[in-house]
Amino acid sequence: MIALGSDQAGYELKQVIMKHLEERGLEYKDYGSYNADPVDYPIYGRKVAHAVVDGECEKGILICGTGIGISIAANKIKGVRAALCSDCFSAEATRLHNDANILAFGARVVGPGLAEKIVDTFLDTEFSGAERHQRRVDMIEEG
Repeated sequence: MIALGSDQAGYELKQVIMKHLEERGLEYKDYGSYNADPVDYPIYGRKVAHAVVDGECEKGILICGTGIGISIAANKIKGVRAALCSDCFSAEATRLHNDANILAFGARVVGPGLAEKIVDTFLDTEFSGAERHQRRVDMIEEG
């Protein structure tokens, strides 16, 4: 299960991503926002972050205008490794090396076609498990 969250700036792109996930046969849960009315992005960053760390969802996807604020909010929750990615290389690398559990991007930065490719790359890439990468993830988790 994939947790999804956005503010008003990311709402339309989130609809595109939900349709894309459905086409791939992947289950998701939408944690809001549920329309394009102005909201505070930290609320949705935290909701998705808690869904991931509490085990309700395996991974998360967050979208705001730039992806910056919502990823910062999510990363305040212990156990979250949210990565802001605007390209497929970064999405692959953050899964391989950082075992990132939440993808963030900006609706004002990434168009729908690229967003779908970034999502696919993030979801389809497994953590490498290499000793040096695991050691670094452990160091991140220690705080």
